Amino acid sequence: MTFFKKTNSIPFTLISFLLFFVLFSCDENDPSKSEISSFNYLPTSTTNSIVKHQYYTLSYSEKHEQAEWVAYQLKDEQIVSTTFKRPYFEQDPKVKTGSADWRNFKNSGYTKGHLLAAADRKFSKEAYDETFLTSNISPQVYDFNAGVWNRLEEKTRYWTQKYEELYVITGGILTDNLNTIGYEDVAVPKYFYKILLDYTQPEIKAIAFLVPHKESNKALYKFVVSIDKIESLTGIDFFPTLPDGIENDLEKSSDYKGWSFR
Repeated sequence: MTFFKKTNSIPFTLISFLLFFVLFSCDENDPSKSEISSFNYLPTSTTNSIVKHQYYTLSYSEKHEQAEWVAYQLKDEQIVSTTFKRPYFEQDPKVKTGSADWRNFKNSGYTKGHLLAAADRKFSKEAYDETFLTSNISPQVYDFNAGVWNRLEEKTRYWTQKYEELYVITGGILTDNLNTIGYEDVAVPKYFYKILLDYTQPEIKAIAFLVPHKESNKALYKFVVSIDKIESLTGIDFFPTLPDGIENDLEKSSDYKGWSFR
C-alpha cells in the first residue's frame, strides 16, 4: 500500500507543477503585461534638465528655480510611521545650474513646500533626507501646505495602501510673470498639480488634481481634472511611452469613480 501511495502522488505533483508553469508562462508572455511592466513612466522635460536621485527623479526649471515635476514610485510597504530627525534643507548637488538657496524663503511669508512628501519616504533615513533637497520644494503658503495639499498627500498614501503601488508625478504650474521670492527670484506657482497612476492590472487607471494655491476646505474630488488639462497648461507629456490606446483613454478622462474617496 505504501508503494502505491508514493507512486500515485508523483503524477499529481507533476501535473500541479506543469499547470502552474503553463499559467505563469502565459501570464508573463501576455503582450499587454510585458508592455506595461517595461514601461518608462517618466514625463518629458521642457527644460532638458532631468535629475535622477536614488528615490525620485525630477525635471528642474532654472528659470523658476524649482522642479517642473517630481516623479516617483510609491509602494504599500514604503508607507511606515518611522520617526527621523528632520534635517536641514540643502541645495541639490546634481542640478548643474544650482538649485535655489533655502535662504530665499527666509522672511518671505512662504513655507518650503515639499513636492515629494517627506512622509512618503520614511522607510529609510537616506530616502527621507533626500526629500530635503531644495530641488524638491516650492514656495507654498502655510494654510495651503498644511491644509488641502497635506490632505491630498495623505489621500495618496491611503490609495497606495489600497491599490498596493502608485506612480506619482507632482509640481507647480510654472508660467511666465509669476510672483517671486528671494534674491534668486524663486517663482510662486498659482496652481499645483498631482497625477497618480495605478498601473497594476487588470485595471490600469489614473487621476489628476489641479489645486489653486490657497487655503481650501473643498472636497478633494472637486479638484479632479483630466491629465490633458494639465498637459495643456505645462507643455509636458506625462506618459509619452504608454501604448497610445491606454494613454489616450487615461489622459482624456476626469472620471474619479474608480478611486475611493471617503
